[in-house]
Amino acid sequence: MIFWVWVFGLIYAGLLVFASLKSYKKGRSSEEFMMAGGNIGLSLGVLTFAAALFSTFTFLGMPDFFRINGIGAWIFLAVSDGAMVFVLLWFGYEIRKKVRGMEFRGVSGLISRCYENKLAGYTFFLSAFLFLIPYVGIQIQGIAIFLDAAFPQSLPAWGWSLGIVLIMLTYSEIGGLKAIIFSDAIQGVLLLAVIWIIGWACLDHFGGIGPMFEKVGSVKEELLSTPGPKGLLTPQFLLASLIAILMIPVTQPQFTTRIVVMKSMNTMKLMAVSLGAFAILVILPTVFIGLYGADLYGEYSSEEFFANAFLKDQHEAVAALAIIGLIAAGLSTTNAMIFAMGSELRGLLTGAENVIMKRTKIGIFIFSTIAFIFSIIVFDQLVLLARVSFAGTGIMGPMILLGILSDRKISPVMIYLSLGGLAIFLMSLGGIIPNMYFGIRLDLLLFIVLGISAVGSYLSSEKRMATEPKVNE
Repeated sequence: MIFWVWVFGLIYAGLLVFASLKSYKKGRSSEEFMMAGGNIGLSLGVLTFAAALFSTFTFLGMPDFFRINGIGAWIFLAVSDGAMVFVLLWFGYEIRKKVRGMEFRGVSGLISRCYENKLAGYTFFLSAFLFLIPYVGIQIQGIAIFLDAAFPQSLPAWGWSLGIVLIMLTYSEIGGLKAIIFSDAIQGVLLLAVIWIIGWACLDHFGGIGPMFEKVGSVKEELLSTPGPKGLLTPQFLLASLIAILMIPVTQPQFTTRIVVMKSMNTMKLMAVSLGAFAILVILPTVFIGLYGADLYGEYSSEEFFANAFLKDQHEAVAALAIIGLIAAGLSTTNAMIFAMGSELRGLLTGAENVIMKRTKIGIFIFSTIAFIFSIIVFDQLVLLARVSFAGTGIMGPMILLGILSDRKISPVMIYLSLGGLAIFLMSLGGIIPNMYFGIRLDLLLFIVLGISAVGSYLSSEKRMATEPKVNE
């Protein structure tokens, strides 16, 4: 297998070097470095959005999630991602309309302008920092777990994690956002190919889809229905997860940036529709891999399941391709998120542009260091940690949407409510307060309360505008 790892690894490294050199431009402006010139076409747009969305979390996390919780996980991710496409179409139109004619400096900078209040931007930045940095950490940790299984006793887990972070920082520093988008394109194609090769082999183990469900049902019948063997996939969990995933294009800056840098509104719409098809193609084979694991490795740890299903049970070339595919997936997503955090920081800074860019790059380094630390202290449960990340940033959704949809100055009340919601959610994660009230999950309750508050603020603003006397010019 080592031979094939070297072969595919060198090809992948060569493609990354080519992409970074192609993206590098001496004397480029900060806008070109941070926003890729705002001229991304359809193919790159689909692949970069998909690569940022489907990563280690999908490659390793979803098969393990299906293995443990059963086919109800399809509702958790595939149905939610399908619904997200409609939000992406609508929100993409609204935000592109909002930023037309202005320089986009991240969601933090945009909503600071919308509310005419810096606190709005700082509130969003805080939520992104608290929930995206750990998400980056679990991507890095997922790769480290897989590489440790592939090459036991070669390096400690922190050694793999450190190497990933250093490659990520070097690559983004050379090529900026455009290089990251090119690497996303490579990763998107590679992820789709690898996940289907392994997924098809796992489906072939059963002899077809029908026999697969029959065999899994005989092993553990609860895997074929909700809430699953662990009782996790309850209606409330699925509904709260749906809302959190619907908010991804709104609240996760790496995706918002990609919406804005598409070269035209029509291209953005085609990208959103194409992404829906890509989502189904990527998630479907993870079902086969997960149920394969439920049949053969139901009582194994996640690391043992990964080592067997992705490496030992595969041809050496496929196993090697899986290793490179996972590295590509992790690098692409972590790069996108850390770079997006830098863009958000840039939107909050003031002063000379060269000073802002210097501080932004220092910020990217600090974010990467924190993510590295998190990657060596977090353990297991990639999907659930990702889901917490979606929910944590999703709390900011109502505040962001109110700011973007409103055409006049907005009351700061929504900012304070969002800060309060963030604090409450953090306390529930820390076990300080319960995560259920009146029989309703706290995250779902927060989504409802903040959503109603945002609608109320918007309607109140519209009513005031309608009753104000018009001034003749």
